[in-house]
Amino acid sequence: MKTFEEKKRQVEDFRLIDDVFFEVLADDKEVCEEILRTILEDDALIVEEVIVQRSVKNIYGRSVRLDALCILGDGAKCNIEVQRANSDDHLKRARYNAASIVTKSTEPGERFEDVPRVIIVYISERDFLGYRKTIYHIDKVIRENGEPIDDGLQEVFVNTSVDDGTDIADLMRCFMQKEVHNQKFPKLSSRVNYLKEDEGGVSVMCEIMEKYMSEAKAAGIKEGKAAGIKEGKAAGIKEAICRLIEKGYDKQTILDLGYTESEYNEAKALTLTSV
Repeated sequence: MKTFEEKKRQVEDFRLIDDVFFEVLADDKEVCEEILRTILEDDALIVEEVIVQRSVKNIYGRSVRLDALCILGDGAKCNIEVQRANSDDHLKRARYNAASIVTKSTEPGERFEDVPRVIIVYISERDFLGYRKTIYHIDKVIRENGEPIDDGLQEVFVNTSVDDGTDIADLMRCFMQKEVHNQKFPKLSSRVNYLKEDEGGVSVMCEIMEKYMSEAKAAGIKEGKAAGIKEGKAAGIKEAICRLIEKGYDKQTILDLGYTESEYNEAKALTLTSV
């Protein structure tokens, strides 16, 4: 059994941008409320409930990946998603998740006016849109006259790469830090400290880490076996390791799962080329 100090070392390198750490951190209404009030610039925003990824799987199915689905005081559903990888189509990923939320939240035969308002807050490590903005609001407009249309979907993309000097950029800096001590975000700072320094918080983190590592290991083996050939097995292993790297696991933790150093290095090279 690992000592408390060994467990602390296992989680010390995690940052908020790492989705495993964010999932555990976001399981706190006040923290999500602080994040959303800053990004959506609404000091009156209320978070009534938070459903994190491990619970989302049971409600929305395994194909839907929602980091933190927040139910707001006005009934709107807001998904906060963090994404380190730069190899995905972020816009389509956000659209897919929004559609999944609406589909699972609406009963057959329900009037369309009762479809819930959905907000997607998508936090990425890089400025994938490339216009050197910290935050982007994607709005629907009538092409012919430029008038905005409100169909109940709000999409907000934020990144950690561009610092425009605002509170939002300050919050994004917190997402890249291993330690967070920011007076502007007391709830966030306290939660990070709890998960990294308190024995109860560290134990929760380690439990979730082990769960995800086991799933990734099993997925790699399953994909390799399904291919039935050496190349297919290698591809499955690389994909499993890439998932772990993108979730924030360090090299030694991944090697401790039984992967070889050469397998790790090959997968690491793939993550670097996708940047």
